[in-house]
Formats: sequence, structure tokens, C-alpha cells
Amino acid sequence: MPSNPPINPRLLRSYDLRGVVGRDLTEADAHALGLAYAADLAPGSRIAVGYDGRLSSPALEAALVAGLVEAGVTVERVGLGPTGLLYFAVHDRALYGGIMVTGSHNPPDQNGFKLLRGTEPVFGDALGRLIETRGRARKGGTEARIDLADRYLERLARAGTGMPALRVGWDPGNGAAADLVARLVARLPGNHRIINGTVDGRFPAHHPDPSEPANLAPLQQLVRAERLDLGIAFDGDGDRIGVVDGTGAIVWPDQLLLLLAQDQLGRTPDAPVVFDVKSSAVLANGIAAAGGRPIMAPSGYVLIRAAMLRERAPLAGETSGHIFYADDWYGTDCALHVAVRLLAALARTPLADFCASLPRTVVTPDLRLPCPDADKARILDAVAESLGDAPVDRTDGLRVARPGGWWLLRASGTEPKLTARIEAMDERALARLADDLAARLRAAGLQVDALVR
Repeated sequence: MPSNPPINPRLLRSYDLRGVVGRDLTEADAHALGLAYAADLAPGSRIAVGYDGRLSSPALEAALVAGLVEAGVTVERVGLGPTGLLYFAVHDRALYGGIMVTGSHNPPDQNGFKLLRGTEPVFGDALGRLIETRGRARKGGTEARIDLADRYLERLARAGTGMPALRVGWDPGNGAAADLVARLVARLPGNHRIINGTVDGRFPAHHPDPSEPANLAPLQQLVRAERLDLGIAFDGDGDRIGVVDGTGAIVWPDQLLLLLAQDQLGRTPDAPVVFDVKSSAVLANGIAAAGGRPIMAPSGYVLIRAAMLRERAPLAGETSGHIFYADDWYGTDCALHVAVRLLAALARTPLADFCASLPRTVVTPDLRLPCPDADKARILDAVAESLGDAPVDRTDGLRVARPGGWWLLRASGTEPKLTARIEAMDERALARLADDLAARLRAAGLQVDALVR
């Protein structure tokens, strides 16, 4: 029986491993993960390992690599950088897989791992089985450091061929993409201003999540103060993007996806475009109006990517800021690549013109409603039954079209909560829809206050 310790099961999430360093996650867990990941690999199998800029990442990466080498794997260490660099390494070098040490957009005291087998993410039941595996030592393991940054940057810059010379603000948020952003913009036309452009795992400027409006405030201030054409932000590991226009207004991820879809559909008419169930109706309508086929998928970046591959779509994205290209990229959520594609698209559709063309709606953020895990299914069923013959989209929970807008109710996969989202034509319609949903929840036995105020 192997003597190595197991991986802490508290790290398991739907799509990755993640926890508080020193409490949930230790170097022993990283070492055990290396042994477990390699358990069914042939000796000498080549995989890539990278890490983000968190203070705990270098030590976790070293322990992970030690476990992999001990288990007989050939490890190519790509070093500090965004998750997109790790994905690029796996594809570019035809590796068996890869592991990224990253806490993504979580607070600085947390960290974790994203895993690939070949080019496919390890998640769900497969991830659960992996962390229960007890690996063993084998001979033949080696490790070497490789520098792919220039190849990665060249590939990114090539994706932006024909982009206009714009004035762009960048906020990598002291995350793992920071150093490469400076090297990337040196290859692009236009004038570029970078803030929070050094890697600092304490994230001193703001929390590393551009899907939260407050975290875009420094970028908005920069764009307004210097009268830039737009601003672009990234999360802690560079796989989520946030955008503001020349007035500093936020271009929400589903709006950004529509702009990119319109540009894409100019080259590949009638193509499917995948988006998550939380997205605005403006997105689906806009894709159809541009000659595409809107495909709604469950929320979760891994599920969005799976739907993109299943539908053979060239483009997909979700409201958290994960956007995927599968036409001349690798079907991965590399936010630096998305940024370059956005800049190229602006040669054909100026951002101000696109934003002016958008229908005006009112939408809530995610409304997180406390609900015991054991009650989630019952309440969703009761709400569905209360709707009678009304059309309900069950892609992920209940998405219900009502006069003046729609509402979504779904079970959180990570918390004892239900999640709701509402979009309407105006504030009055939003209040009416919120009251309708709240009344159905109360009738189903969930006590909730007013959903909007």
C-alpha cells in the first residue's frame, strides 16, 4: 500500500482544486497531486507545469513538480505566467497534459490547481477520482525549464493583424499576466498605458476579478483621465477579461461577446455562437440578427467550452468574462488572445458605435438566495410547477420569459444557495418581474425579501 498521504478532499471544486493555503492546501497536497496525476501515465510522459503570481505559488509548483518527477514524468516547467501560457505550451508542444498552479480570481490567501489531460480539462467526477488516487514512485522522471514566452507573444500578436492604432489602457491587476502584457503591447500598434503592471501576489491595487465592477474603477479612471479609446483588464491568472469603453462605461462580458460574434460572423456566416444561461437576451437576438445561431449552455467555463466543441462553434463565452476562440486559436480561454482579437475587431466596428447600437435594458447582478442544499431541487420543481404551461428553458435551472423581460433561477453548484438573475426593458418591468419571482419562491417555501429595491 502506498505510504504517500492523500490529497485533501476539501480542495475539490467543480472545475479545479482550490483552498486556503496553510489550512486546506499545503505543499504535501501539491506533492501528492503530482504522484496521483502521474499514476496512469507511461514513464517519460511529457506534461507542462506553470504557476501564477501568488506568494504561495512557487513553493506549491516546486512540490508539485517533485511529485511528478518522483512518479516518472518528464516535466516542462513554463514558469510564471497566465494560464493561457500553460495552455499554449500543451498545444504547441503536443504534450500529454498540464497543470497550472493558480488561485485564479480568488483572494490572495487562496491557491489551487487547474488540470489538463491532453488538451481537455479534468473536472467533475474525473477530478474527484483523481484526488482519491494514491500514486507511487517510479524511475525515469526529469524536469527542465522552458521559455515559451516569445513564441506565445508572437502567436498573440499575429492574431491581431490589421488592428487600428488605438489608445488603450491595460490593467492586469498585478496578476500573472502583468509582465507579458508589457511585452505584448510593445508589439502592437497604437499607444498603450499600463497600470498595476507588476506581478504582486498580494494584489495591492484591487481584488483580481474584473467581473466585479468595483475592481474596474482604476481602469475607468485612467481611461477618462487620459481620454483613451478603451481599457482592458484581466483577472489573477489572465483567463478572464473586463473591458471599459472610451467614456469609462463597462462593456459587460455578454456585450463584448456580441461585438466579437458580429465580427466573427462576418467571416463565418451561419456559425453557432455559444453563451451561458445568464446572458442578456440582447446577445441571443444580436447573434441571430448578425446571421449566426445562438446556442445557450449551462453556466461554468468548462461547460461552455464543452458546448462550443460539441456545436463546432468558432466562439463561445460566459458572463464571468471567460471567452473562447476555436477558429485560429486552441479553444481555450486566454484573455490576452481575446484582447488582441477585440482590438482587431475594432478596425471594422468602432467601440463607440457598437455601444451606441445596443438596446437599453436593466439587469440585476447575480442574486444569491440562501437555500439548504437538500431543498434546492424541491424548490426549483415547485417554482416550475407554478408556471403552468409557460415556456421554460431548462438548460441550467429555470429561465423564464415573461412580459417585459425574463428571469433565471438555478441552483448554485458551490454554495447552499439558489442564484437568480433578472433582465427587463426598464426599471418598472424589472420590479414587476422581481415581485413575480419572489412570490413564487415564497409559495415554494423559501423565505426571501424583495429581490430588487
